[in-house]
Amino acid sequence: MSFNLRAAILENVSGHNEEQVEATIQDAVQSGEEKMLPGLGVLFEVFWNHADEQEKEQVISQIAEGLK
Repeated sequence: MSFNLRAAILENVSGHNEEQVEATIQDAVQSGEEKMLPGLGVLFEVFWNHADEQEKEQVISQIAEGLK
């Protein structure tokens, strides 16, 4: 049996408004639990797929700066 984690995560957050999305992200980051990382990755993928080049460059820059 195959389980599509990406699809399950997207189904779980589908239809969420901005406040709900923010709460999901805040909860995942604050909890520090590794089991939350795939969900954050899927949310980042959604962002990336809808971002323009300037937004992508900003995020890349901020992430690179945070890794210093």
